Amino acid sequence: MTTATLPPLRDRLGLPKTTGRHRLVGAHLVDSLGTGLILAFTLVYFARTTGLTVAAIGAAVSTARLLALPTAIVVGPLIDRFGARAVAVGGNALSALAYGGFLAAGQVWQIVAVCLLAQIGHVSYWTSSTGLVVLASAEGERTRWFALVQTLRNTGMGLGGALGAVLVAGGGTGGLRALVVLNAASYLLAAGLLASWRPAGAERAERAEPTGPAGRARGGYRAVLRDRRYLLLVAVNLAFVFGSMIISMLLAVYLTEGLHREAWVAGTLLVLNGVQVVLTQSAVARRLERFRPTRVVAAGAVLNALSFGLFALLAAAPGWIVTAGLFAAMFLYNLAETVATPYSEELSVALADPGQRGRYLAVYQLSWNLGQAVAPGLLTLLLGHGAAWPWLFLLVVSLTAVPGLLRLERVR
Repeated sequence: MTTATLPPLRDRLGLPKTTGRHRLVGAHLVDSLGTGLILAFTLVYFARTTGLTVAAIGAAVSTARLLALPTAIVVGPLIDRFGARAVAVGGNALSALAYGGFLAAGQVWQIVAVCLLAQIGHVSYWTSSTGLVVLASAEGERTRWFALVQTLRNTGMGLGGALGAVLVAGGGTGGLRALVVLNAASYLLAAGLLASWRPAGAERAERAEPTGPAGRARGGYRAVLRDRRYLLLVAVNLAFVFGSMIISMLLAVYLTEGLHREAWVAGTLLVLNGVQVVLTQSAVARRLERFRPTRVVAAGAVLNALSFGLFALLAAAPGWIVTAGLFAAMFLYNLAETVATPYSEELSVALADPGQRGRYLAVYQLSWNLGQAVAPGLLTLLLGHGAAWPWLFLLVVSLTAVPGLLRLERVR
C-alpha cells in the first residue's frame, strides 16, 4: 500500500522559492512600508508644517505628479542599459533624498521640487520592479512571485499606514516630522537591500539582456509603439488603473457624502481590503495557474464590474441593506484584485520583447501614471453629478476590458 505524498507546504500555499532572494523580499516589504507611512499624510504634513493653504499644497502636489509623467519613458532605456536592479536602487535612493527634503520645504516651489523627486523615485522603482521579478523567479514561478510582491505591498502599506496614523495622532507636528524621517530611512534601507542582493544567476540574467546600441538597433520606442498586441494590453490595463483608484480617491467620499455613512465604515472596508489580499493572494494565484492569463485577467475585470455595479445600486438602496451591501461589494472588489493583479503583471512581461523589456515595461507603467493623474479629477467630477455615476463609469470601463483581453489571444 502506497501513501500519497503531499506537495511541500510552500507549494500548497502558492509561494515561490525565495532561497537566496530574502533581501529582495525585504526590499519590497520595506519600500511598501515607507509608501504606507506617508501615503495618506502628505497634504496633512505640509498643511501643519507650512503656512500654505491646503489648495496651494494640493496644486503643488498635482503639478509635481504631472511633471513626473515622462519619467517611465526615461527609465525604460536605463533598465535596458544598466539592469532593473540598478535602476530600482537609484529610485529608492532618490525617494530617500526627496523625503529628507520634506523637512526643509516651506514654499510652493519647494513642495513641487521635493514631491517631483519623490514621484520620479517611485516611478523608477515600480517600473523596474517587474524586471526584478524576472531576475528572481525560477522556471514557471513568475506568477507566484507577482502574487508574493502584491502581498508584500499590501502588508507593508497596511503596517505603514497604521504606524503613520499613530504618529500623527499622538505626536502632532513632531510626529509628522518623525514620519518623514522614518520614511526616508525606509527607502535607504530598501536601496541597501537591493544593492547587496546577489541571487544565483541574477547577474548572468542581467548581462544576457541586449543593451545600449543593440537595443536601439531593434527600433527603440518605435518598435514598442508598432507592437499592436502590447499597446492593446496597455489600453486594457487602464480599466484596472481606474478601478484601483477607488481606495485612495473615491470610497471614503462616496460613503460619507453620497451614502451619509460614518467615516469609520470606510476605514473598516480599507482594513478588509488589506487583510483579504494579504491572506488570500498567493493561494488564489496558485489555484488559477492552469488557466490562460488573459482569461484570468478577464475574470478579474468581470468581478470588478460586479463590485462597481453593487456599489452603484447602494446609492438607491434602503438604509438597512447598505452596510451589508458595502461589505459584499468590497469583498468582490478585493477578489478581483487577487485574481487579476499577478496575471496582468505576467502578461506585461510575457508579451514584451526580452531585448527591450525596459522600454516595454515603461510604456506599460505609463498606463498607471496617466490613469492615476486623470482618475482623481474624473471620478470626483462624476461624483458631483450623482453618487452612482463614478461607479457606473467604472462598471462600463471594466466590461469594455473583457473583449480587449480576449482579443489579445488573437492579435499578433
